[in-house]
Amino acid sequence: MSGIIEIKVRDYECDIQGIVNNSVYQNYIEHARHEFLLERGVDFAALAYQGINLVVVRAELDYKASLKSGDMFSVETKLLKASRIKFEFQQTIRRLSDNALCLNAKVIGAALNDKGRPIPCAELEPLFESTSD
Repeated sequence: MSGIIEIKVRDYECDIQGIVNNSVYQNYIEHARHEFLLERGVDFAALAYQGINLVVVRAELDYKASLKSGDMFSVETKLLKASRIKFEFQQTIRRLSDNALCLNAKVIGAALNDKGRPIPCAELEPLFESTSD
């Protein structure tokens, strides 16, 4: 199960070179992960209230092509089970005008209890894609 959102690059996200600053891509993919989960009934605030915190433990971003101010792009998000207590978001950013691949990302996350210890997150189980694809 994947999710796709579309976003437009804003002027202030660009650096002196006129391209989106590398750090901004983290914001784009974080927003897409939050939307992906919310659309599937998983609410960060509700989980935190229950003492379950979803955190990023590793992020790998491979930059392929630059985005510029005004570009429309899509972020595709997939969720896989990485281990008993870790999950993996696979994300891609594509420029809509030419379908150019701009970013490949792999973000590993975990659920922590109120003591900061890793735990399985039952709320995510139905969302995991099969790794046999």
